[in-house]
Parts: sequence; C-alpha cells; structure tokens
Amino acid sequence: MTRSTPERPLDIEAVIPELSGHRGTGTRLHPRPGSPVPEESSVGGPLLWPADEPWPTCTVPHKRRFGDRVADVRRRRRILAEAWSRPSTRGQPSGPTEEELRILDTLRRGRHAPWLGDTDPIPLMPIAQLYARDVPGLGLPDDADLLQVLWCPFNAHGEDRNVDVHLFRRRAADVTEVLAEQPELEVAGRDDYVPDLCVLHPEKVVEHQYGGLLPFPIRARLDEWQDWEDENAVSYQFDLSIPPGWKIGGFASWHVTGPQAVICECGREMDLLLTMDSREWDRGTRSWVPSEDQDVVDTEANTPTWIVVGRGGSLLVFVCPSDWDHPHRVVLQ
Repeated sequence: MTRSTPERPLDIEAVIPELSGHRGTGTRLHPRPGSPVPEESSVGGPLLWPADEPWPTCTVPHKRRFGDRVADVRRRRRILAEAWSRPSTRGQPSGPTEEELRILDTLRRGRHAPWLGDTDPIPLMPIAQLYARDVPGLGLPDDADLLQVLWCPFNAHGEDRNVDVHLFRRRAADVTEVLAEQPELEVAGRDDYVPDLCVLHPEKVVEHQYGGLLPFPIRARLDEWQDWEDENAVSYQFDLSIPPGWKIGGFASWHVTGPQAVICECGREMDLLLTMDSREWDRGTRSWVPSEDQDVVDTEANTPTWIVVGRGGSLLVFVCPSDWDHPHRVVLQ
C-alpha cells in the first residue's frame, strides 16, 4: 500500500511569498511492518550483503555484556502482538495469558554475554537499506545505487555517548551472491535500538526551512501570523514546515537543541542525509498522518519500527556534500 501525505492545511507561501525561497523537498520513507527481502528497501530487514565480504563489527572499547538479548526482544514483541490481537472472550479483554506473562517475566535485561570483553568484535545491526530506485533524492555519489545503514546499539560511542552509525554504499549489481546467514548481535544496549522488520513506502514531499533558521523578517511575519492563543490553530512548525517520521534529505528539525552548525572536517556545511524518528506522528503533527493511516491514527501504528532514540526524539545523519568519504556526523534531536 502506498502512503500519501494530505495537502497542507493552507498554502503558507500565499501568506508569506518569501517562503518560496526557503522551500525544499524530502522523501518520507513511511516504514510499516512487513517481511522485506535483501532485494528490497527496508528498515531492519536483511541486507544485500556480498557473501565474500566480511560483516562489519564494532571494536570500540565499551561494555557489551549487559543489556537486552536481541532474541528476547523479538520474542517479547511477538508474544505481545499476538496477545493484543486476539479478540476478547466471555467479557475478558484481550491481552497476555498467565502463561505468556510468565514467559515475559523471564525476558529481562541482564548480563547475557559474560564472555565478551570490552574490545571483542561484535556484529553491527542492520538499521536501513535504501535503493536509489525506490527513494527519490537519495543522491548517492559516484555510481552507487544502494545505501546500507548499520549501528552498534550501545550508548557508548563518541563524545555524545551515542549509538555508532555506519554507512555503506555500493552498486547492487556488483553483489552476485548474497550472504545467506547474516550475523545477529547477542545483546543490545537497549531494546529500543532493535528495529522491527519494515517495508518502505517512499513519498516525495515539499518542506519549508526550520523556523529558527529563517531570516528575521520572515520569522517576524510568521510570529505575527501565528494564532498563539488557539492551540488548534494551524502551526508553521507542526503543520507547514518539516514532516515527522523517517525521511531522506529535506530540512533538519532542531526542536530540541535549537539550530546547530554541522560542519565537516573539511570546513563545509554538511547535508542532512537521513532522519530516523521515534514516531511517525504525535499529537502535534497529526496533519501529516498519511491518508491511508487515518483509521489507525490513535493506535501504536505511529511506532512501526520500534526504534526510540533519546527520549523519543530523532537521530539525524549528516554527510559532506563534497566527499562522502569524509566522516559523517550524527546529531540527536
């Protein structure tokens, strides 16, 4: 099923024509539960990884023994999904049975990999696979047509003590034999860092620059236009600027820290490549809910990937516009 974003509640460029100079496009990925294969774009799905290429690992020194066993995370989600999907019987609501509750009680965080030292290599976890044919605006350099995103799911990397994101790009046609048995991590630092398998429904959308980065005269006009007393009034930030959810390109939302300069080691301002969002929508961004999801807007359908970063925010991945081999940067919002 495709996903289509409803038209914006109003044409903000008709109100403030100067905003046409601060218009951009991004591609909403719309991940939804599914069973992707390596030849498809996905979140959390199997990768088109060459059988003769070593699987990437993390060797950064950090504790890796304690956390959530990945197999337990997946089992817990399966049990709960089945339990809450069952119809109620004899006046009893759906939900886990006593036996299921006993099983769930055993799936706890713990020291599940006591044999691992702090620098032992552990396999990276697949997070996203994006084919250029599926994702408008992906814009990979050279002749690459496939982007693969993996991470080490522990808050233990870099000055920000965050997950460690790795980017790989390749030509899909060069992969003649796909790695059949792809390594899976034993323990994740948080269950929120284990994605569910999702297929994608990419959709190109129009965006407008984050309000705090607009020229002062335009911001002043927006402040004058905005009805601050009516909480149900159309909002530039929530309704007309940047859509929520996973996306490629477009503008970055700086709603947590305020605007930051993301500068490459070469001195150039970096481009936003990927936004990994904890939610596809929330109470403030309901106008962006796809038309096909209106009947599930008040359910947990807004968290299809199960990934939650920070306190329910988003993880932004930036790349150098002149050379993708320069280190990318990750910012938490």
